[in-house]
Amino acid sequence: MEPTFKLSQTTNKSKAYEEFLDAWRTFIEGETNDICVYANTSAALKEAFGFFWVGFYIVHNEELILGPFQGSVACMHIRKGKGVCGTAWAKAETQVVPNVEEFPGHIACSSLSKSEIVVPLIQQGKVIAVLDIDSEHLNTFDNIDKEYLEILCQEIIKTITLQ
Repeated sequence: MEPTFKLSQTTNKSKAYEEFLDAWRTFIEGETNDICVYANTSAALKEAFGFFWVGFYIVHNEELILGPFQGSVACMHIRKGKGVCGTAWAKAETQVVPNVEEFPGHIACSSLSKSEIVVPLIQQGKVIAVLDIDSEHLNTFDNIDKEYLEILCQEIIKTITLQ
């Protein structure tokens, strides 16, 4: 049976994330390849929530490089501390940005992006990648998104290190 990440018509964001995580966990169970997990997680999040852009940037040679994503073309290299992604990497903490125009040093990969959340994936005390999600609406992301996306990223780390 083909997996689906279309959510029920719930208006409760927490329940939507719980429903998503249940389906996602079953789907990625046993997969330890990071690129496979990043690619299908991006696709699943976009399918389930309809976000404008969902993807991963991977730490490589002291910069973030574009990894698997769903959405329009994106910036390919981001320096540490630059933009929302680089800041999440430098601080090793989630960045919730209600209005990207008000974020100092925001990197505009698309003028359609209005709000953003970036969650670092931390393995053995080091950020190895960040999950970046953009919305074409202001104020899309809140503490509920932060909580559940941090759970998702922690579970990705556990999954890709099960070797």
